[in-house]
Amino acid sequence: MRTIALANGDAMPALGLGTWRAEPSAVATAVRQALELGYRHIDAAAIYGNEAEIGAALEQAFADGVVRREDLWITSKLWCDCHAPEDVRPALERTLADLRLTHLDLYLMHWPVVLRAGVQFPEKGEDLVALEELPLAPTWAAMEDLQSAGRCRHIGVSNFSQAKLQGLLDGARLAPAMNQVERHPYLQQPHLLAYCRNQGIALTAYSPLGAGRTDKPSPVLADPLIASLAAERGATPAQVLLAWGLACGTVVIPKALGREHLAANLAAQDLELDAEAMAQLATLDRGERFVDGSFWFMPGSPYTEANLWDGPPT
Repeated sequence: MRTIALANGDAMPALGLGTWRAEPSAVATAVRQALELGYRHIDAAAIYGNEAEIGAALEQAFADGVVRREDLWITSKLWCDCHAPEDVRPALERTLADLRLTHLDLYLMHWPVVLRAGVQFPEKGEDLVALEELPLAPTWAAMEDLQSAGRCRHIGVSNFSQAKLQGLLDGARLAPAMNQVERHPYLQQPHLLAYCRNQGIALTAYSPLGAGRTDKPSPVLADPLIASLAAERGATPAQVLLAWGLACGTVVIPKALGREHLAANLAAQDLELDAEAMAQLATLDRGERFVDGSFWFMPGSPYTEANLWDGPPT
């Protein structure tokens, strides 16, 4: 299993199983099959609504001797209605109970967005809380306490711009170990990637195959250049996309549910892209988000495209 080194030297598996939009009825089987195939990194989140099923699969895999806990990397995320400092630890404890674990390897602040307590997803602007009312810093301080208490080995963020990362770093006791963002050849964000590297922050690419919030086919997977590169190498377009993400030094977390799909994604670790292929793929950058955060923008919401992302992708 390929790994990346975090700032403190810990090795994190560079290819993991994403579980966003994985139905609870299917995710347990997918996790079990992934572990049997050799996956050692599972990416989860409370808001995905499937952590209890993932936890059952993990517990059974441990009992059956498929894998040991110490050989796995498990990531989860703090949802936006639990940003009040007093709500952070209870949220993590619920996740640990669902996953049937004593600690996480990585816990992320899911979005730089705040929801009213108990609101899973906003229906009106009043469901959202402005960062001026509840800033990110006290939430981060509560997450720092979780790491200090040993409830998670590392903490990080997700969907953070460079500006928000810098704002967090300015007052942080512990720097984020990770920033998880959408990333694929249509959204390469080279400046954000370079900034994170300079700050010792690793980057995880979610939606590495260009999947959005719907079941519509990914235009990235259908791109003629990617199809051509795949055909030349006897690979699939998905394998080319994952190999590109790995070659960029990022972690990739594609979702897959069937054994064949899981195995094909895992095999992308063995696909090498030469400098010419990487240069060709660099020309595809369009700054195009498929998860654009528009679900936070509504009448009365304090969040807009401008203040969520702090400018266009760069």
